[in-house]
Amino acid sequence: MGNIINSYISYPVAEEFIDADGGTESTSGDYKIHTFNTTADFVVNELGSGDNDKVEYLVIAGGGGGYCGGAGAGGYLTAGDFTVAEQTYSVTVGAGGSAGNCNVAGSQANGNNSVFSSITSIGGGSGGGNGQVGANGGSGGGGGGHDSGSSTQAGGSATAGQGNDGGSSNSTDKKSAGGGGAGAVGQNSADASSGGGNGGNGLTFYDTPRAGGGAGAIIVGGSGGTGGNGGGGNYDEDGEVNTGSGGGGASQGTVAGVGGKGVVIIRYKYQ
Repeated sequence: MGNIINSYISYPVAEEFIDADGGTESTSGDYKIHTFNTTADFVVNELGSGDNDKVEYLVIAGGGGGYCGGAGAGGYLTAGDFTVAEQTYSVTVGAGGSAGNCNVAGSQANGNNSVFSSITSIGGGSGGGNGQVGANGGSGGGGGGHDSGSSTQAGGSATAGQGNDGGSSNSTDKKSAGGGGAGAVGQNSADASSGGGNGGNGLTFYDTPRAGGGAGAIIVGGSGGTGGNGGGGNYDEDGEVNTGSGGGGASQGTVAGVGGKGVVIIRYKYQ
């Protein structure tokens, strides 16, 4: 009897993709996007094959509240290769910090943290008050000018890898500095051609800029700088909601801008 040879035909294994729910869902090409504008759950129902078990994320904390100085943007963290498991992840979206009255000490607040899994973005630092330093945060708040022009105040420091420092105020003028943004430091008051220092620019994630620093103000007589690109508050204005941008500073006796609420975005290939 002759030899019988068994022949096997090999077929490609079908590629599998993540299936998940949560937040506001949209698609772009082969990618699904979950945008969390409020605290909620990200639920991974099924994993993908090979590298299809990885997601890209953007986690931005709430921006700081403006004071005399512009506030810093919330911490900005992003990566494209985070491995998920088949489980539920709690997503926390940080609120923006409350705004201060430039004459009332301690009336301002930093932004609140945003969290996805093990990733925590730190809330933006509030702007400095009348003759006060900017607060530390994801990005630092701008230093506050002094109504007598008698003091120099440093900007707040950023959290490493999450943002940039706030600008400093100058002892020879009555202007405040801009808050730091995700992409650039806040402007020093001495470097501002008119008004307070501008806020630092934010960064762009898929065509949308976010996390700009708030603008500083002139302490006496009003006027101020421009908020950083990405939603930073102009003089006396709020940071843009769900960008994590800092609130703008205010002149003496007026209320500044509140920080913009943060956002969490999760993106992955779904087909």
